[in-house]
Amino acid sequence: GDEFVVLVTKLGPDLTHAATLARGVADKLLGAMAAGFDLEGSEHHIGASMGVTLFPEGHEDAEELLRRADTALYRAKEAGRNTVSFFEPEMQVAVELRLALERDLREALAQEEFRLYLQPQWDAAGGLVGAEALLRWEHPARGLIAPATFIPIAEESGLIVPMGEWVLAESARLLKRMEELGLDLRLAVNVSPRQFREADFVARVREVLVESGACPLRLTLEITEGMLLSDVGEAIARMTELEHLGVRFSIDDFGTGYSSLAYLKRLPLRELKIDRSFVADLPRDADDAALVETIIAVAHNMRLTVVAEGVENQAQLDFLKARGCDHFQGYHLGRPIPAETFLHNHVNLRRSVAEGAPLT
Repeated sequence: GDEFVVLVTKLGPDLTHAATLARGVADKLLGAMAAGFDLEGSEHHIGASMGVTLFPEGHEDAEELLRRADTALYRAKEAGRNTVSFFEPEMQVAVELRLALERDLREALAQEEFRLYLQPQWDAAGGLVGAEALLRWEHPARGLIAPATFIPIAEESGLIVPMGEWVLAESARLLKRMEELGLDLRLAVNVSPRQFREADFVARVREVLVESGACPLRLTLEITEGMLLSDVGEAIARMTELEHLGVRFSIDDFGTGYSSLAYLKRLPLRELKIDRSFVADLPRDADDAALVETIIAVAHNMRLTVVAEGVENQAQLDFLKARGCDHFQGYHLGRPIPAETFLHNHVNLRRSVAEGAPLT
């Protein structure tokens, strides 16, 4: 007949992720069948309706799975044919929302809907030493969309690479402006694993620095522990090449990955960022307190600067200062704000100090 079954296994750790990948498989099949083909000298086209169900959810057997898929199939036919429907309504909603966001992300890149926000970083004496560049998406209809919503979609779709290049280019231009305004600050930029592994990553960073005129010594690239595991040798080579230009590297979310001191000491690192999950329960959680103390001690023995992120209250700040942490970042010290606002605020602050105006 004209009905077929495709069984796809090991799609993901949860149903939502599996649904997204299942929809991707269905779309590829639709695309393949939509292509015209020759039959006895004439071009023909065919379409397909597809029903999808996910498993396991309990103790359903093969007959039950086929019944669900068949029900979803007829729902797809009723929706107008040549489309995909899920048996699970909530999965249908989740996947359609995800696909809509991906389409909007592509449009956002073309329409330049992204904005750069900066969150300040301070030293133990209360002096501003730099900021972390954070990406924000100002959707024309939905307003400000949280990074936790769109970054995973960007990673899965590959859009994270052009988005990361945009952030890097904007950050470099911002560094140049800071220098022109007399702000002696560093700027930290997150690099995604996919972006870091691009063959032209080093060349792209070099090109951005040259085009902007930004000082490489003021740029810190934040990478995660996980992205180093697949090919440590290649990672070291790329990091070393950029370090020779003056670019600094920081390990972000330190303590959440699988760091080995054996290779950590081989990396051209200047900084470690203690993950916010270890800071959140300080100082009352004895285990987190001991872990943070150990991280700071190890980092200082390796001559690395230590940054604590997620500092939300004075008790956390006091604990970290007492243990010798170098720099601090978090809502207690300053929320992320638009880059232009950040520049305006700190240029005015510097001017007020220079003129001897009282600070409140």
